[in-house]
Parts: sequence; C-alpha cells; structure tokens
Amino acid sequence: MPVINTNINSLVSQHALVRNGRELSAAMEQLSTGRRINSAADDAAGLAISSRMTAQLKGMDQAVRNANDGISILQTTEGALIEMTNMLHRMRELAIQASNDTYTPADRGYLDLEYQQLMQEIARTTSDTQWNGMNLLNNSDVGTAAGNGSVRQVMFQVGANANQLVSIEFKDFSFDTGAAAVPSKDLVDFASVDLSTATSIVFKVGTQAFTVPVAAGALSATATPAQVATVAGLMRDAVQATPGFENVQFNVAGTSLEIWDPARRAVSGFDALADTTSLAAGSALTSITAGSVAVQGANPTNTNAIFRGDARLNDTGIATRDQAFTAVARLEFAVDAINRQRAAMGAVMNRLTYAADNLTNTSQNINESRSRIQDADYAKAASELARTQIIQQAATAVLAQANTSQQAVLKLLGS
Repeated sequence: MPVINTNINSLVSQHALVRNGRELSAAMEQLSTGRRINSAADDAAGLAISSRMTAQLKGMDQAVRNANDGISILQTTEGALIEMTNMLHRMRELAIQASNDTYTPADRGYLDLEYQQLMQEIARTTSDTQWNGMNLLNNSDVGTAAGNGSVRQVMFQVGANANQLVSIEFKDFSFDTGAAAVPSKDLVDFASVDLSTATSIVFKVGTQAFTVPVAAGALSATATPAQVATVAGLMRDAVQATPGFENVQFNVAGTSLEIWDPARRAVSGFDALADTTSLAAGSALTSITAGSVAVQGANPTNTNAIFRGDARLNDTGIATRDQAFTAVARLEFAVDAINRQRAAMGAVMNRLTYAADNLTNTSQNINESRSRIQDADYAKAASELARTQIIQQAATAVLAQANTSQQAVLKLLGS
C-alpha cells in the first residue's frame, strides 16, 4: 500500500545507519587505542578481570624489584662478613705464631699490636657497614626486633599480595664494651697541672715502677706540645729499655700523652716531683678504652650475638703463649659463627633469585592473559572497519533511494 506520511523504507535505512555507525565507531576506537575494551560498556566482566590483573601485574613487577633489593642488601652484608672472616683468619694466624716459644715477650708484643688493630677494625666494620643509610651488623636499624631483641627479623615482600614474604634473621656482630677490668689506654694531660718545677716524673706500668729525670723547667706552667714531646721521649726511652716493656706505646697529641700497653698493664701512680716534693700531678692521668673494644669487657648482653661465649674476642690477646692458646680457640668459634650466618644469607639470596625469576615468568603469563582480554585484534578490527564502512555507504545510498521512491505517488495523482 503506497503511503506518504510514513516513509517506512526511510526509517529502516535510518535505523540501519545509526546501528552501523555505532559499530563503525567501535571499530575505529579499537584501532585507535589498540584496546578491545575501552569502556565498561564494551565488556563489563572483561574490564573487571583485566583491572584485577593490572593490579596484580604492577604488584609483581614491584615484588621483583623488592627481591633484587633484598639480594643487594644481603650481598652488601656478606661482603662485610667476608672481610671480617679474612681478618679473623689473619688473627688466628698471628695467634698460632705467638703460641710458639721461639718468640720473646717483645716479639709477641709486636704480634699483639697487629692482633689488637684487627680486632678494632672488626668492631669498626660492625658499626659502619650500611645499606641505604641502615646499619646492618650492629643490630640497630635494619628490620624489626624479634623476640628479646637479640636478632633482627628482616623481611622481603616478594609477592603481589600482603604477607607474601621471605625472611632472614640478622644477628648482632657488635662487641659489648662491658666493664673494662683493665683499661687499654691511659692519657696524661700535661696542660692540666703546673709542672714547671718538676725534676722527675714517676709512674707504674703494671707493677713496674719508673722514675724519669727531667731538666728543671722542661715543662712550663702551661706545657707546650714541643715540651710534651720531649718529656714523652724520655719516658718512652726509660720504659722500652726495660725487658718485657719494649712494646709499650707513647703517642703525643698536642699537650696530651697517650700510653698504651699491648700486654694490658695499666698505668698508675703518676706524679711529678720537685726534688722529693710531690706536685700532685696524679689528676692529669685518665684511664680510657681503646675505641669500641674494651679490653676484658663483659660478654655481650645479646644472648644470640655472634661474638659471645666461646666466640668472645674482646678480652683476647696474644701477648703471652697462654693468651694465644685462648685466642686460637675463640677465633675458631667466631669463624664458625660467621660462616653459619653467611650460609644462611647465601641460601636466602638463592631463594630470592628463584622468587624473582618465578615472579617474572608469572608476570609474563598474566600479561599474555590480560592481552587476550583487553587488547584489540587488529585483523578482526580492520575487517570490521571495512565491513561497517561498506555498509555505511550502502545504507546512505539506500536512504537516498527511500526518500525519492515515494515520488511515484505523483504519477497516480497526475493520471
């Protein structure tokens, strides 16, 4: 039935154009962005799944970086322990050497000088080894205290979700200063008292008394560094000329004189005499400890500390044969304790390496899965674009034809 008011063919063509236009727009959007899902309307479920996968992938990528950072911090720590072990091996070598009776007490004193310096370097390594500003070996910064605080629990987040952890315990390598039974150094401050009238200086090293003559006026009321150096030389000559005291050290720092005996004999009874009159110079003497290592210090309070008990080093020396025997036994325990910690670190480093490799492999597979959900298939999208473009052109031509086809009604009226 021919009608005029309602052009059914035109309406059909218009609807086809609108619907095809949406499909054309979707195909062009996919080709432009490279994504099959550009809004929730494209695929609501797919959008939710791909979004969760994106969160998981970002977490995994960060977890890989975390694992690599964990390997780095363990490598830094083990590097310090390697050098510490090397020093312990050298100390043990020195102790074995000092155990031999072919050496005089003076010879053993020379060996003990190096032994004590190495022990202080171990203590310094413990306090100064850092990663990202955190102390690693002195049980203070890295990780969190575990139990009684004697160890630090260090955790590495190696997963995309909470509590996916690899952990290791860092033990305390620091020496406890304790209460020094015998001070390792003594300090004389010549500028603190008026010794301008002194004619001799008296003191003891251990139980051995020394009287050192000085020229009147050798020290002024406020002693100068040059005067202190001269008097220190006289004291050194008197002490080191005595058998068994050849290794006592005298070091001048300004107007102060540091006296250190490797055999751990303390300086006492210091005074200056004007003929036989005491100048009450005893107040110028101060007992101090050597750096962070207190000779004959107490056991570390940390019950799980490395240098504790049978591995305790801060009261060892090799100035005598008996001391050397004790040092050898203690050093063996100390090396074993460090080796156990290094073995634990090596195992965790290997574990973190495998964890990082697994995360990388999993991330790759999830990326592939997400791609299948959200990425555009360009061959399909290009074919869809070509199809919709052809249909769009055909629908436009049909719409034009539909708008002109009703003009045939005029022929009816004209007849």
